[in-house]
Amino acid sequence: MSFDRDSLAAAIAAQGEVVRVVVVSAQGSTPRGPGTAMLVWPTGQQGTIGGGALEWEACAMARARLGQPPVTVTLPLGPAMNQCCGGTVTLALESFAEAPPEAPAFARPVSDTAPAEPPLAFARALTATRNGSQPAGIAHENGWLLEPMTTPRAPVWIWGAGHVGRALAATLAPLDHIALTWADTSADRFPQTPPVAPTTGDLPALAATAPPTAHHLILTYSHALDLALCDTLLARPAASIGLIGSATKWARFRARLAASGHAAAQISRIRCPIGDPTLGKHPQAIAISTAAQLLSMLEKQANAAMRGDMTG
Repeated sequence: MSFDRDSLAAAIAAQGEVVRVVVVSAQGSTPRGPGTAMLVWPTGQQGTIGGGALEWEACAMARARLGQPPVTVTLPLGPAMNQCCGGTVTLALESFAEAPPEAPAFARPVSDTAPAEPPLAFARALTATRNGSQPAGIAHENGWLLEPMTTPRAPVWIWGAGHVGRALAATLAPLDHIALTWADTSADRFPQTPPVAPTTGDLPALAATAPPTAHHLILTYSHALDLALCDTLLARPAASIGLIGSATKWARFRARLAASGHAAAQISRIRCPIGDPTLGKHPQAIAISTAAQLLSMLEKQANAAMRGDMTG
């Protein structure tokens, strides 16, 4: 988890001053861990720290803190909150009228009893982060809070705004470790209130601009467009490529992609069908199982990267 400056800036632009609630520490059984955050304003919120009584209480406290100095509170998740978790969560509540400057990490006091200077460990961590020798992690000490501000988000591109595309976009958009791009040929193919800003244009041309680390999910209204996207993406790096379709559609696509000069090993990079066919063809069922596949893939990649960092 990291301090999502972009989301904070967007919320301030849309809502005015907002309060950011972040879990700074957690002991025992708790809904979410340190670094989990949400934004709260008088008429709504963005994100979640776990729901239930904890979130209800945190939202009420946050709205009371609008325009006020930061504060840190510790909440026991037991009988007093009608919960049986048994853990304890410490939250920092900060009111923001503007987003902080961009930086690798963000250190600041979140308590009126915090000393004027940050702990020595924070100063060392900030220096290591700035010179690139070590990434920052979340830390809470002596009334000060340190959070990384540069955790990368996995780029995911959804191609198509039909029923499955809409269900999939709605499922993935709230996830803060995904940077979602949702593309189709024209704006009128999207719902009136899309969960992310639509991208429109020539889809194969757009695909050629995607970052090489992007995950692609192809489900347009046109088989010809699907095939053109597959052709474009096979000619360049991609983290993964998924295609909606039946066994018959995939057999025809394999033959046509081979005829276009793609080797069998390249064509096998495409996963078709996406999702779990045993769960049925309802758009929401396809979206849920496809999202689960993607999240599992991202988790494996993150664990592999962590093992590499530990052994490198």
